[in-house]
Amino acid sequence: MTYECFSVEVVDKVGLVRMIRPQRSNSMIPSFWRELPEIIDGLSDSGDARAVVISAEGKNFCSGMDLEVFGSNDTVGQSDDAPKGHRSRRNERFRSTALKLQDTFTAMERARMPVLAAIQGACVGGGIDMVSAMDMRYATADAWFSIHEINIGMTADVGTLQRMPKLVPEGIVRELAYTGRRWSAEEAKAAGFVNDVFPDHETLLDATMAIASEIASKSPMAVWGTKQTMHYTRDHTVQDGLEFIANWNAAMFDTDDMAEAFKASIEKRPADFPDLYPLSDGL
Repeated sequence: MTYECFSVEVVDKVGLVRMIRPQRSNSMIPSFWRELPEIIDGLSDSGDARAVVISAEGKNFCSGMDLEVFGSNDTVGQSDDAPKGHRSRRNERFRSTALKLQDTFTAMERARMPVLAAIQGACVGGGIDMVSAMDMRYATADAWFSIHEINIGMTADVGTLQRMPKLVPEGIVRELAYTGRRWSAEEAKAAGFVNDVFPDHETLLDATMAIASEIASKSPMAVWGTKQTMHYTRDHTVQDGLEFIANWNAAMFDTDDMAEAFKASIEKRPADFPDLYPLSDGL
């Protein structure tokens, strides 16, 4: 499959999804919003990838929403010229479009495998919305972040304000969201938003792929269960989370995977776990 904004490959159970528009700092044009959920949902449904790394070509990871999106009648850039009495239809279209854009990044949360970000240079606006929905974030020393929407007179609406306060202290998110200032990679690491910082892009990619490969070596059922449980617990009470994992393991606990893990450890070899079954294309 050929995409306008991405290249996709799966190597040794790790999916590498690259943004390939470096000349525009990988800005999010209309096709971006269609292609990313198709790619992530496809990798998740197939069961071929047990972890995914999203990286970017060029100097910058992502400069956010492209002006082409704001100016498109099919997306968020509707003018204020709706006929009298028809404004509700324009507003409904705006709301439905916002929800559709949000789902582009929610696809990474619902995926059956972890999604990791490898970030260099600028990660601005929609770029933060995107990486906030991923499982882990790694960056180069020159990476920086900005909740840029406030600088163009709007409120961020594709996930940053909902997800970042679950990842770092709320006061930090408020400062960044109210000011739109640059947030360095070191600051982001200190706050826990970024897992680790590397000196250059090559080292970043090697390290992130190594982490993804380690994840891919584990039982995909156990990894999926861990991801599901952590997402559920994030949005519920501790007691709700405890009941969730009790129910999950009652239904999903795989004694064959556990036996293989123990046997591989004793025999000092990598464990060999089956892939997740692909999801039906007919549903």
